[in-house]
Amino acid sequence: MDLESTKAIKNRKNRKEHSKQNEVRKVYETENCEQSLKLLKREVGDGAAAQNENECEHDNYQGDTNISHRYYLKIEIDIIFLILLGLGLCTRLYNLDNPHYIVFDELHYGRYVSLYTKGVFFFDAHPPLGKQLLYLAGRVAGYDGNFTFDRIGSPYTENVPVTALRIIPAISGSLLVALSYQFMLETSVHQGTAVLAALLVLFENSLLTQSRFMLLESIQILFGMWGTLSVIKSTRKTGLASILWLCIGAVSLGCCFSIKYSGFYTYFLAFILVGRQMWNRIGQVESTLRLAMSVLWRVAILIAIPLSVYVGVFYAHLAMLPKAGPHDSVMSSAFQASLQGGLASITRGQPLHVAHGSQITLRHSHGRTCWLHSHAHVYPVRYSDGRGSSHQQQVTCYSFKDVNNWWIVKRPDVSSLTVSYPPDAIRHGDIVQLVHGLTTRALNSHDVAAAVTPQSQEVSCYIDYNVSMPAQNLWRVEIVNRESEEATWDSIHSLVRLIHVPSGSALRFSGRQLPAWGFHQHEVVADKVTDHQDTVWNVEEHRYSKSEDRRERERELVSAEMIPTAATRLSFWAKFVELQRKMAAHAADAPHGHMFASEPHHWPLLQRSIAYWLSPDSNAQVHLIGNLVTWYAGTLSVLLYGAFLVLYAIRTRRAITDLPPRASQKFYDAGCILFLGYWLHYIPFFFMDRTLFLHHYLPAYMFKILLLSFVVDHIYYIIQKRERTRSFAHIFIFCIAIWLAYVILTFKKFSVLSYGNTDLTEVDLMNLRWKDTWDFILHKK
Repeated sequence: MDLESTKAIKNRKNRKEHSKQNEVRKVYETENCEQSLKLLKREVGDGAAAQNENECEHDNYQGDTNISHRYYLKIEIDIIFLILLGLGLCTRLYNLDNPHYIVFDELHYGRYVSLYTKGVFFFDAHPPLGKQLLYLAGRVAGYDGNFTFDRIGSPYTENVPVTALRIIPAISGSLLVALSYQFMLETSVHQGTAVLAALLVLFENSLLTQSRFMLLESIQILFGMWGTLSVIKSTRKTGLASILWLCIGAVSLGCCFSIKYSGFYTYFLAFILVGRQMWNRIGQVESTLRLAMSVLWRVAILIAIPLSVYVGVFYAHLAMLPKAGPHDSVMSSAFQASLQGGLASITRGQPLHVAHGSQITLRHSHGRTCWLHSHAHVYPVRYSDGRGSSHQQQVTCYSFKDVNNWWIVKRPDVSSLTVSYPPDAIRHGDIVQLVHGLTTRALNSHDVAAAVTPQSQEVSCYIDYNVSMPAQNLWRVEIVNRESEEATWDSIHSLVRLIHVPSGSALRFSGRQLPAWGFHQHEVVADKVTDHQDTVWNVEEHRYSKSEDRRERERELVSAEMIPTAATRLSFWAKFVELQRKMAAHAADAPHGHMFASEPHHWPLLQRSIAYWLSPDSNAQVHLIGNLVTWYAGTLSVLLYGAFLVLYAIRTRRAITDLPPRASQKFYDAGCILFLGYWLHYIPFFFMDRTLFLHHYLPAYMFKILLLSFVVDHIYYIIQKRERTRSFAHIFIFCIAIWLAYVILTFKKFSVLSYGNTDLTEVDLMNLRWKDTWDFILHKK
């Protein structure tokens, strides 16, 4: 072969190799471009196309100009998600109407459902969305509300659709299983770890029990977790997708705290996640205006939408309950008068303007409902601490309607107690005396320390003992909500302060109870702090005195008509604001003490359980109790994650890098979501002065279960990362499999206390009593 032929062959080979290299380079660039697009989709932003994204799109467009635009609907079905949902439904819906008895707080929620059915107003310290959902399920099933939820353990009658009333919590608990899987996938863990998290939720006895009855925790947790997941998705999307996910999350979070106020902890977590996203954006190169707008629209969504949901829930609540009911006395007189069959006789059948000679009852307007009250009993000469009293007639605030709540308004310079015609109306700034209706002694205050609140003056009804303590019974009327200085004192509508003229102190409900000598009624004092909210009162019942004769006047007071006849109008916003105030005040007055109550420091180690139901004729019973294997492992995972956090922080400070950037970001993301989520839902209970139960821990416990699965994933990553420990990876997986099997066996063992369908012997109960502090109940046969 000649030299020229050899050169030609070599040139052809070089051209072929060069062509192949170009093809490989194009393929590599295309793959890089696609990977960049995928990564960019997970970047935080406002939807503006990044430079690389534009370049990739430009190249693709140039390379394929002849392809017409096509639109696709892409549907992905996650088989594992469906399987987990199916398992959740099987465990939560199984034999749902058993036990066919009132179980634990079904006593309260069942009453609320019945009152919703009848449209009768009721008061509860928690928002109404959860109760509304239970009512809707009962309404669909045809529940008529004619069942008396009298006590725990009472059997349900045929007219109560038990399965329907329990179906919403059961479905919520089932969805939690599948949602846990999706939640962990979104935190970028391995799919196997996400399945592990879902299985731990599936085989958790406490979540199973709470999902099978007419209770609200599973619904609240579902909305909270879905809202948090949506916010996380929003922080990892751009453009319209980011806005849409944030709106979905905001709606869900609004629903969460519209069920129970503890849902606010989840709402705060969402705010922290969005704040963290914005903090990271500060380091990026973009205009200050663009960054400010990004912050503003996110804050606007997270405030406006949840607030709208919350207000809308209460609008529906008040619209559904137009009739007067047993809880009316908690609300103000004006609120009661707005209900059908409420206190309408006050505004319709009685005089509007308070005048000289008016017979009135004075109601404390803030917080606890009680009326200014007096009786013939006097303060003791000396209190238990050795202080002396005025020994005058007691004045208290009494929480019940009583004939001793009546007072007569009198001008100081007029001796008659009857109303003149035309009536001499009392106005803002007028000086009056208040004469107790039955004892005819005037409301009085001296420079004597009050019985329980010694920093304030004692309030009494004056008895003339013919000693050097003259009466000081003049009070100035100050109308708080007056429209002018000439405003008249009106029943129901006027909020007034009564200022003691000699001392300048205001008549105040102190909030404290008197000892046995005061019949444990609430103390009333004269306080120098005149603008306190507990110094505000309003006239409720009101009538004009007709007779000068004392006996006749007493007969009038005793026979005073207080039966409601018709309704008056009050705006939604007035009702809404008052209801919020009353709910906040009622939360502070929550009852204390319960045989199954527990303290927050008991919860991580599951020291107490709660007996939900006990069969009347066997030892079948329902207990709220956790899967001890998962419970203790979860507590250990919190400690382990905290230890990792401290270790990595110290080593990073010493310029030692233990994790590559992606793994480090993943670790701190989990901390911000799961570790912080756990503490946000747990710590606040240490500052609550009220009776607490194990079920208050469940929202925090949900985050702890997910953190447990993440810690397992992180330990596996550390083992796989290091060459010398990589051989132990299979052993670690095997240990986790054995541990999970033990979780399932423990779940099965304690499931008899979740379903309540097994008659247990004394030996069975003792075998289940793994801790001495668990209180099981045994019928002696």
